[in-house]
Amino acid sequence: MSKKKEASDKVAVTLDGAPVTLHGRFPVVGQTAPPFTLVDKFLKDVTLQSFEGRCKILNIVPSLDTPVCATSTRKFNEAASTLADTVVLIISADLPFAMGRFCASEGLENVIPLSLMRGREFMRNYGVKIADSVLAGLTARAVLVLDEQNRVLYTELVDDITHEPNYDAALAVLQTTKPLPTND
Repeated sequence: MSKKKEASDKVAVTLDGAPVTLHGRFPVVGQTAPPFTLVDKFLKDVTLQSFEGRCKILNIVPSLDTPVCATSTRKFNEAASTLADTVVLIISADLPFAMGRFCASEGLENVIPLSLMRGREFMRNYGVKIADSVLAGLTARAVLVLDEQNRVLYTELVDDITHEPNYDAALAVLQTTKPLPTND
């Protein structure tokens, strides 16, 4: 007997192999990304619409104070220097001051750090809110690529929060960007 899996707003990933529950609905390819307002390193509110007309890579990380988050930020910073009409947004629960300090000390000038400080609803709207474990209240690790109209071209909800995302797959999508039908 088979059961049809029903859509749920609870998704599980792992943290070092231990199950972690996420709340919200992770975007799917073809849909329009949910709007958001986050905080930049100057404490200014920044919206998704602020980047209209450009492709966007959303590198969603728990905290830049962890080795894997720092590594993914460095790698996307390096890739961003070669991407035309594309911005790389680093989204975490870190305070804007800490994110700015990290990027300055690492010489990362090709990424835009954005804090969840005043935009905590982002976590549920993007399906990355950790509901349990020692990281409850932070985000799972995920990457989304959006086109100029904020349609989702690529998604990766990293299966284990301690793992790096698939950089090559995310970046490859930008090389073959074609209009997608919308599923809204």
